[in-house]
Amino acid sequence: MRRPLILVLNPGSTSTKLALFRGPRLKSEWIHYHLDERDVFSKPMEQIAEARVPDILGDLQDKGYEPGDIDLVIARGGLLKPLKGGVYRVNKRMVRDLADCTYGRHASNLGAIMALKIASDQGKKSFIVNPVVVDELSPVAKISGHPEIRRRSIFHALNQKAVAQKVCKKIGKPYNKARLIVVHAGGGVSVGAHLRGRVVDVNNALEGEGTFTPERTGGLPLLDFLRYINGKGMEFKQVQALVSKNSGIQAYLGTRDCHEIEKRIRNGDSRARLIYRAFVYQVAKDIGALVAGVFKGRLDAIVLTGGIASGATFRKWVREHVNFIAPVYAYPKTSEMEALAAGGWEVWTSKMRPATYK
Repeated sequence: MRRPLILVLNPGSTSTKLALFRGPRLKSEWIHYHLDERDVFSKPMEQIAEARVPDILGDLQDKGYEPGDIDLVIARGGLLKPLKGGVYRVNKRMVRDLADCTYGRHASNLGAIMALKIASDQGKKSFIVNPVVVDELSPVAKISGHPEIRRRSIFHALNQKAVAQKVCKKIGKPYNKARLIVVHAGGGVSVGAHLRGRVVDVNNALEGEGTFTPERTGGLPLLDFLRYINGKGMEFKQVQALVSKNSGIQAYLGTRDCHEIEKRIRNGDSRARLIYRAFVYQVAKDIGALVAGVFKGRLDAIVLTGGIASGATFRKWVREHVNFIAPVYAYPKTSEMEALAAGGWEVWTSKMRPATYK
């Protein structure tokens, strides 16, 4: 069977991670920094995507490929309606929802928009894999405390499911029979309960649930928060920015770089030590809640992943809290590009049938 050339797109607010795979095998991986895009919150999504496509095609030519050489384009999925896990064909309705930010605004919305443009111009197909809105929550996990407010599943589904599969291979247990907690710790932090192949509970990692993060508030004392924003006379967009990108560790310590913070701790910075301890403490509390609420104490493994998990202090302190519950494994390097390509390869080989976004 001919192995396709797969282009993988994983957009951020000022950059796009890119990779070329020949079938499941990585050929090249790089990051293109789009220096003219300083704030993904300020411009129309389609405008940002249109500006990035020539950069990506230029990179391909620099590597000796023409756009027509690409067989499949696979992108990170953005904020869409709640979906089951899996591979989805990019279509016009999906792109419209992402461009209009119907379900929210995030840099990941750019992926499918760019993928459809690059692929359709060449008569090829494009897909997304396990977008951030994968919703496998159990019915009880969706109850919030008010009948008009429903808990939403927004988390690092792509990487969480990829590293969960890796741990299952390591412990010799099929994913659809495993009981895992996966912590993805980066700019946002998601703590997910993986029960027999489904993420049945997870904090909304974008909109104020769970631990505070390098840039997000996490859960706050609710009435004090309402008094704060009322006293400041803040509008919704200002509150949204406060919750999702202008708070957390950087508000306490002036930086969102956890590697710098760990260095400060090693150099005796007591303030940095306190705030980072509180961060890890809240991560551990989120793990403990799932151990009790979902697994009733029966757990196969706890998995740490994401950029923060590369920090020795973070790993050490988390283990001090939860090592008694289950073995703790660390996969600091995210597996998003590999997981995206794997989804495309499974479609190409007919091992998986892509779903249609409706």
